[in-house]
Amino acid sequence: MSGQLTASPESHASARGQVADLVRARRYTFAVWSALVAWGALLFVAVRDDYEGYRLGSLDLGGMAQAVWSTAHGRPFEATSLTGDQVSRLGGHVDPILALLAPLWLLIPSPLTLAAAQIAAVALGALPVYWLGRRHLLSEPLGFLCAVAYLLYPWLTWTALDAIHPVTFAIPLFLLCIWLLDEGRLGLFVGAAVLVAACGELMGLTIAALGIWYALARGRRREGIGIAVGGIAATSVALFLVVPAFSSGQSQFFGFYEAVGGSPKGMIETVLTDPGAIVGQLFDADVLLFVLALAAPLGGLFVFAPGLAVVGLPQLLVNALADPVGPIDPRQHYLAAIVPFLVAGTVLGIARLRPTAQAPAVLTVVGLSVALSILFGPWAGGQSLGSLWYQEELSASHVRALDSAVALVPPNAPVSVSNRVGAHLAARRRLYQVPNIRRAEWVVLDTQDLWLPDARLPVLSKRSPSVLEALRRRIEGLSEWKLVRAEDGVYVFRRVTPAV
Repeated sequence: MSGQLTASPESHASARGQVADLVRARRYTFAVWSALVAWGALLFVAVRDDYEGYRLGSLDLGGMAQAVWSTAHGRPFEATSLTGDQVSRLGGHVDPILALLAPLWLLIPSPLTLAAAQIAAVALGALPVYWLGRRHLLSEPLGFLCAVAYLLYPWLTWTALDAIHPVTFAIPLFLLCIWLLDEGRLGLFVGAAVLVAACGELMGLTIAALGIWYALARGRRREGIGIAVGGIAATSVALFLVVPAFSSGQSQFFGFYEAVGGSPKGMIETVLTDPGAIVGQLFDADVLLFVLALAAPLGGLFVFAPGLAVVGLPQLLVNALADPVGPIDPRQHYLAAIVPFLVAGTVLGIARLRPTAQAPAVLTVVGLSVALSILFGPWAGGQSLGSLWYQEELSASHVRALDSAVALVPPNAPVSVSNRVGAHLAARRRLYQVPNIRRAEWVVLDTQDLWLPDARLPVLSKRSPSVLEALRRRIEGLSEWKLVRAEDGVYVFRRVTPAV
C-alpha cells in the first residue's frame, strides 16, 4: 500500500535486543531472589533448631521478644531488666524499629517470628548488592555473583543467626541507602535513612559519614551536608534526650568505655589529655585481627573505593574503644554498620579495575567467601549454628526436661528463669533472671546453665556450677517456695505464699 510505513531491519534487531536484555535481566533477578530465599530458608531451619534446642536464651532473643510482646499489648518497649525492674528499652538502646515487628507478633506470636524477620531482612540485602553490581560492572552475571558473595560472607551468616538484634536490620537498609544515593533517589533515601536511625542510637553517626561520602564522592555538597547534619542530630537526640528520659541518667552502656572516659564528654577529654589511651585501644592486636577478619572474605578489594569503605569507620571506632571483647568479635552484630560499606565498597572497587580483571576479581571474592565460610562459618567444626552463648549441644533428656518445665509455667505469670529458657517464656510482662526471685511466682532453674547476670554491667557472666547448686538449695530451703518438678538438673518451683 502506498505510503505504508515499514520497519527497518535495524529497528527489528534493536527491538529483539531490548527484549533479550529484558529477559536476561529478569532471569538474573529471579536467580538472586532464589538464592536469597534458599539462604534464608536454610538459616531459619538452623535457628529453629537452636531455639528448640535451648541455645537461644533471654539474652538476646528473650529480651527482644518481651519488648515486642509488650509493644503489641499496649506497653511500648517495656521489658524486665537484669536487675528485675520494669523499664523501657529506650532507656538503654534507642531502637524503635522493634515496633514494626509487633504486628508480626500479633499474627504469629512466637520468638521464632522475630528470628525469621531478621534472617529475611539480612537476606534482602542481596538485592541492592546485585543492583550495584549490575550497574557498575555492566553485567547481570557479575551482579548476581556479587549478591552471592554477600550471602556467603561468613560473618553475615553468624550475625543473621544470632537472634535477634535491631541493629542487624540496618545491614540491608544501609545497602539500600547506598544504592538509592547512587541512583540519586534522595526522597526514598530519606525514608530508608530514618529506618536506619531507628535501628540503634549510634546509627546516625554512620548516616553522617555516608552523607560526607556523598558530598565528596558525588559532588552533592548541599545534600551531603544535610544528610550528615541529620545523622548527627539523630544520634544526639537519642543519646542526650531519649535515653535520659527513659532511664535514671546516662546510658548504662557507657560503662563499656570506662577505660577511655566512660561517656562522650569523657572520651573527648581523654583525646585531649591522654591520646595514648585511645591509640592503644585502637591498635590493639584484637582490633587489628577483627579488621583482618572483616576484610579477608572480600579480598580487601574495597581499598579501590576507600571513600565508601571508610564510612564504616565510626562504628569500627566505637567497637574498638569498648572494654569487652564482644564488639570486636566478627561473629556478632556489632559489625552491622561496617560490613555494608565494605561490601558495597568492594563492588565499586572492582568496577574501577580494568574490564578484563573484573570477572576474575568477583570470582576471587566468591571463592574467598566460600573458603572462609567452610573454615570459620557457624557450621565449622560441627558447632551449633546458633547464638554465641551456647555452642554445646544439650542432651535429648535435658531438652525434654526443659520442655516439661516451660509447659508448667502459666501464661503471663511472673517467672524467674535461667537464661537458657528465657526466650521460651518471654511472652509475659515480668521475666526475671535467677537469682532474682523476690517478685516471681514461678522459678525455672537449670543448674547446667552457668550464665548469670553481672552486677557491674548489663550482661551475663559464666559462673561455677557450685553457685547454681547453692542457689537451688537456698530456694528449696525457703518456706514460701514449693518444688514442683525436678528432672535432669532442671528445677521448677512455685510460690505458695504471696510475695511481699
